[in-house]
Amino acid sequence: IETPAGVRIATDFSGVYGADPLPRVVTMNKAHRTHYSDHVDPGIEYVLRGWNPDGGPARHALVVDDVYIRNVPTDIRNGGDLGKDGNSIFIFEVAGLCIGHLGHLHHRLEDAHYGAIGRLDILMVPIDGGMTLSLDRMTEITARLYSSMILPMHRHSTPISEFTGRMGDDFAVEFFSGRSLTVSLKTLPDRPTIIILDGV
Repeated sequence: IETPAGVRIATDFSGVYGADPLPRVVTMNKAHRTHYSDHVDPGIEYVLRGWNPDGGPARHALVVDDVYIRNVPTDIRNGGDLGKDGNSIFIFEVAGLCIGHLGHLHHRLEDAHYGAIGRLDILMVPIDGGMTLSLDRMTEITARLYSSMILPMHRHSTPISEFTGRMGDDFAVEFFSGRSLTVSLKTLPDRPTIIILDGV
């Protein structure tokens, strides 16, 4: 994510991707080594872990220039059990938009989660088909959040049509030829739209 003020944010940061140019903010979740790093470039100003190394939920609420970043703690699967507060949904409020990144979500969201998340204009949702949640569960969450723009991510072998087909006629689908897009409050689609970026 790059904000109008030039704040660069890398989500699920492991240091392998998203380090050139260097982001000012990184968010991480610890479900897999590909989603976090213990060795972060000291030039990165803000390292936001989705878990609290000291125990209990992670709590983030900070402003970096033109973006407000907060998190909603969730649990994480750990050898079949759910580890309390091991993941975070990160939310970025910038330029009148509210952007949500579900992270490595491993369970259904309760009403309290939805209340803490609030209205999301843009939703980044993992559609791996089971490493996080099943497509049926992710579809349920995506439909309830009913964001203007949905950006599928974390797709491995799951055919994209398995997710888009489950979302139904309430959601338009658009394929983009590029790997990035520019969004503003004025350019949000009138109808909830699933945007498939090149490479997804």
